[in-house]
Amino acid sequence: MLAPRRYLPSITALRALEALDRLGSATAAAAELNLTQSAVSRQLQTLEEQLGTPLIKRAGRRMHLTPAAGDYVAKVRSALHQIAEAGLHLHATPTGVGTVSLAILPTFGMRWLVPRLPEFTRRHPEVTVNLSTSLGRVNFDVELFDAAIFFGAATPSDCHGLRLRAESVIPVCAPQLLDEATLDTPQDILKLPLLHIQTRPEAWAEWLGRHGITTRPQPGMVYDQFNTITQAALHGLGVALLPAYLAEQDLATGRLVAAWGGPVESTGAYHLIWPKSGPASPALIAFRDWMATQAEDGDSLPR
Repeated sequence: MLAPRRYLPSITALRALEALDRLGSATAAAAELNLTQSAVSRQLQTLEEQLGTPLIKRAGRRMHLTPAAGDYVAKVRSALHQIAEAGLHLHATPTGVGTVSLAILPTFGMRWLVPRLPEFTRRHPEVTVNLSTSLGRVNFDVELFDAAIFFGAATPSDCHGLRLRAESVIPVCAPQLLDEATLDTPQDILKLPLLHIQTRPEAWAEWLGRHGITTRPQPGMVYDQFNTITQAALHGLGVALLPAYLAEQDLATGRLVAAWGGPVESTGAYHLIWPKSGPASPALIAFRDWMATQAEDGDSLPR
């Protein structure tokens, strides 16, 4: 059951409030919304009257949100985003066709999932799979995803999960870095600059621990994706801890070399996850069952 009408303001009023907060002035908000400044002011005044709460501090012609309005507008912005996303999916998906909106990890999605998707579309032409890249943990309560690819040691407690792949990592660098340092033991890798991946802050500590080294790795450059950290390693900026499959081609051509040893299996693995909070749609069930046929085949793959 929806809330009483007074707590469901018009979309125009909510957009005016959101734009004022984001842009900082009624003039800018009016320009973005294609309204007059007085129309924006009227929308905001009506919103305050409807909710029975002051939302705007007015100083002459300047407007600022009250602290309470700041909390409110954050939730409004998320709701407006969900409404827009729902409309986009409705427009993009033909009537009667099942849809799976999937959040993917960039490299893993492009290198592992996308090449396999033609088989799924042949088997299930009635299902449309929409892909969006996401580096962080998906919040299914506020993001319009049906499922996501997740990397971690275990499936999150509020989600169902299907384990897809394990992963092995290997420290690699440009050959010239090893010309400048002698590595006789795994600990000697600490003589070289280490490159870090933003989404796995403990990756180097885990690798060192697997070799019996308790010394914490030194801070270094941080990258958000494996594609960018690979380029940094190729250009001699340091040692990157890469998924073995991702480093394979550059190792074969000599563009990268193993800084020490071979691949070491990571603690985490790739999972398909979907929320426990509601039933899975027929489209998601078809996709999940197909993904189960693809799990754990071939070499471990990158994020």
